[in-house]
Amino acid sequence: MLLRLNYDNPHPKDIQFIIDCLKNDGIIIYPTDTVYSIGCDITKPKAIEKLCRLKNIKPEKANFSFVCSDLSQLANYAKPISNSLFRVMKKALPGPYTFILEANNNVPKLLKQNKKTVGIRVPDNTICKAIIAELGNPIITTSLHNQDDEIMEYFVDPEIIHREYEKKVDIVIDGGFGNLYASTVLDCSEDEIVIVREGLGSLDILD
Repeated sequence: MLLRLNYDNPHPKDIQFIIDCLKNDGIIIYPTDTVYSIGCDITKPKAIEKLCRLKNIKPEKANFSFVCSDLSQLANYAKPISNSLFRVMKKALPGPYTFILEANNNVPKLLKQNKKTVGIRVPDNTICKAIIAELGNPIITTSLHNQDDEIMEYFVDPEIIHREYEKKVDIVIDGGFGNLYASTVLDCSEDEIVIVREGLGSLDILD
């Protein structure tokens, strides 16, 4: 189904409807501060498996991001970080960045088998933040497009997305047009920060 939400003030009943879907192993497509993303509740193994089948990837090889409501959820899934890195993340988030960090033992076993890192996102999007705050834990997420795909209108127009995915996911959330640019990805799992992908987020945060 296509669910239209007011960006500035999403209705609590709509947010609760989305939460109920996620808690029942649902898959949603939702807006972020970059491109539209597809995801599920991090605590639901069946939903994670469904998401992997939809993306045609094995769970242990999936490069999903953990989309959080704020930095307070960071310690739940990543190992402790340095004060200097925390300052960078605090400057950048919420915003269009993905930080790759060392994973801790709380990462779902389904995803962690051969992976030692996790991607953390805190998007600057009212709808996204409202969903995750009410859910109480991150959403396992990936972009609709594959890494080698060009991001075109198809990926930013929720009505076009709905026509393509209405039989594949439970809810497509219409929060207005998405962005054409993906997040900036920074690998912070080692001593030096490595720029993996330069996207919408400015690299000025590293100065």
